Amino acid sequence: MSDPGFKPVRHDGNAALERAMQRPGFKEAWEAGADEYAALRSLLEARKQAGLTQEEIAIRMGTSKSAVSRLESSLRDPKHSPTFETIRRYAKACGKRVEIQLV
Repeated sequence: MSDPGFKPVRHDGNAALERAMQRPGFKEAWEAGADEYAALRSLLEARKQAGLTQEEIAIRMGTSKSAVSRLESSLRDPKHSPTFETIRRYAKACGKRVEIQLV
């Protein structure tokens, strides 16, 4: 049974970001969070490469799925930054290691 009123709209994330960059203050805020977003992308990419779900990572880390979910979202929240040890355990669960570079 289909809904005749349903009209899906294609979302173009790059175009949306381009429009957002035109808003006052957005570009500065986006750039201020660049390191956190890069770290988050690294975590998510490591999990994707390992082919693991949040639940599988949680089991390997000895924690809960909700804790992994909070970890993956906490990098954008300055009030709840994860410890280095937690990030190290996450990386190990993905079969990776943490490497820090100052450039």
